[in-house]
Amino acid sequence: MLTFDQARKLAEEEISKLNLKKEPALLYDPVRYILGMGGKRIRPVLTLMSYSLFGSDFGKVIPAALAMELFHNFTLMHDDVMDNAPLRRNYATVHAKWNQNVAILSGDAMLIKAYELLNQIPEEIFLKAVRVFNQTALEVCEGQQMDMDFEQQEEVSVEKYIEMIRLKTSVLLAACMKIGAIAGGAPEETSDQLYEAGINIGIAFQLQDDLLDTFGSKDTFGKEIGGDIKSNKKTYLYIRSLELATSEDREKLKRYYSQESDSTILTEKKIQDVTSIFRKYLVDKITGELIRSYADQALEILDKTSMDPSGRAELKNLFLLLLERKS
Repeated sequence: MLTFDQARKLAEEEISKLNLKKEPALLYDPVRYILGMGGKRIRPVLTLMSYSLFGSDFGKVIPAALAMELFHNFTLMHDDVMDNAPLRRNYATVHAKWNQNVAILSGDAMLIKAYELLNQIPEEIFLKAVRVFNQTALEVCEGQQMDMDFEQQEEVSVEKYIEMIRLKTSVLLAACMKIGAIAGGAPEETSDQLYEAGINIGIAFQLQDDLLDTFGSKDTFGKEIGGDIKSNKKTYLYIRSLELATSEDREKLKRYYSQESDSTILTEKKIQDVTSIFRKYLVDKITGELIRSYADQALEILDKTSMDPSGRAELKNLFLLLLERKS
């Protein structure tokens, strides 16, 4: 069983070997740029670690692990365009460094490259893996559309929000675990259990991201703090605050989230005031409790899964590491 550090080292080595053309430079340089931003490489790491529970010939799974990382970065590149985000991992986003057209087309190239990599996995697991990948890719798009739809809706339920982040974020983490397990020859029941564990840790992971977006540090988070508030993203923090707030604070939140702030001063005041309301109703603590609840469900599923105890322990350690992150 690979440890997190071993899987991450392997992922970095294989990413560095990716065969990307030099020309057209405006198509491939942005791909190198976003992949060069680093990060924990959670998606390929999950794929590799899940595979190593059942198999040892990593040549079978490395193309799938790379495909998951390329697909993830494709979604980031396009999400940044849609959110007009200026920073990603403390680097200028691709559309900010070049332009929107470059970001869109380079993102498309990464998606195509992901499918090209999937074509390299063994024939006996290809169909199963591609079915999981295709379902996941479509669900991620559905989640992103739900997220954008929420910006136009005055109120969003907690249930709908959790479904959105399940689709937008957690299904990809779950698919990485399932595809890794399939490649390793795991029983169907076990690969399904790993998928469910991935769903739960993925929801916890996204809720942690929401929390860090408002209460994190720009230096460690790698993105501007308050970005969700600035862009009127109806996160769990906002939704729960609406449920708990007095009518006066409720109207204040709705008023802020109906505005587009062009002025830096007005934007800073908006972020400060909304954050103060979140704190007033202890939404940061409430969100932390929900994160722990989903994490506990993920760990319970792992406990029920038939696998080597040392492998289970490594996955648990990774799950806990994800929830301790500051970036």
